[in-house]
Amino acid sequence: MQLNLFDKPTNELPDGNGKITAEALFEAYFTCRKNKRNTYNALAFELDYEHNLVELLYKINRGTYRPRRSLAFIIDKPVKREIFAADFRDRVVHHLLINKLNPYFEKEFIYDSYACRTGKGTHFGIDRADTFIRKCSENYKSDCYILKLDIEGFFMHINRYILFERLQQLIKNKYHENDRLLVTELCRIVIFNDPANNCIIKGRKKDWEGLPDNKSLFHSPSHCGLPIGNLSSQIFANFYMSNFDHFIKSKLGIRYYGRYVDDFIIVHKDKDYLTSLIPVIAEFLQSDLQLTLHPKKIVLQHYNKGLQFLGAVIKPGRICVANRTRSNFYTAIQKQNAIVRSCKPDKAQQAHFLSSMNSYLGIMKHYKTYRLRKKMMTRLSAWWWNYAYISGGIAKFVFKRKPVRKAWLRYYS
Repeated sequence: MQLNLFDKPTNELPDGNGKITAEALFEAYFTCRKNKRNTYNALAFELDYEHNLVELLYKINRGTYRPRRSLAFIIDKPVKREIFAADFRDRVVHHLLINKLNPYFEKEFIYDSYACRTGKGTHFGIDRADTFIRKCSENYKSDCYILKLDIEGFFMHINRYILFERLQQLIKNKYHENDRLLVTELCRIVIFNDPANNCIIKGRKKDWEGLPDNKSLFHSPSHCGLPIGNLSSQIFANFYMSNFDHFIKSKLGIRYYGRYVDDFIIVHKDKDYLTSLIPVIAEFLQSDLQLTLHPKKIVLQHYNKGLQFLGAVIKPGRICVANRTRSNFYTAIQKQNAIVRSCKPDKAQQAHFLSSMNSYLGIMKHYKTYRLRKKMMTRLSAWWWNYAYISGGIAKFVFKRKPVRKAWLRYYS
């Protein structure tokens, strides 16, 4: 099949039957490859990306696009999770949809929904929770209580029919571009694609041991579940919960409420009132979204005891890094030390070292952890200090152009 990059589909039909444009798909591709450019899948696509994109555009506009097989594997940090990595070509389609629909999603989301939103995220959510506690307790002068709740097996129990029906309504009522019908169809294909039915297993089946059934797509009901690891799943899940957010804020009139994915908190002066909310919230989640509160993750306590939220512990007047993050950082250092004891790290291992260390330093630098970070660095093998140095007050690792022996001695002298 001979395709011309400049044979753009027309976008002139007024009834929603317009086509996806080459500009929109190329924009999605360049956004997608920013964080995935070094993966094998992305590099293979990039070898002839213009032809691959035009071929993908042709299939989308002809209605013959179908997702390819995903890669399924298990990660252990920060907690054990099942990941489905979509083919890079399919990730481009996910970015295409999110680029088109995100402006409309943003109008639906409340201010205190933190996941996967520009200018927000975990640190923003932590700061907001700290603000809630300070305001509700009148700068720690009066009592207030925190209700923290979690949804059991959240991603695996999202009802695809409910999600798609509400997405259809949003597109019908708010999205008035000419490619409306094609965007709706792409959403249908992405939402109802079940990667567990035809995936490539990376690792061993033994890796799944110890993972609860309600955290695996392989055990989800046939009409439920979104794969963790896709951008579309994260944004669609946020949209799925938006009705719940509005129920809490508008129907119940709760002022101090915030949510990150399936973790949410409510801060209030009245402990009995918070207790009374638990069955009300559980009923709405079950009836409206077919989701269940996690019975073992219901926490109701005075703010003096501290709130563990999004990898931090919020205490009166200060925010500390959670013990789990410290433990995971120490484990990561031990793994890097084990590598240099067995062999000289290759370029891929060095790149992994850099990303691993900087991810933890990036988290910890937001808190008063200078002494802790310095202590952790003393546990790092001397070999790494010949090839890397710390910048920004123990905030980031940077590789040197040429190795310098005993650099670690000079750093700590």
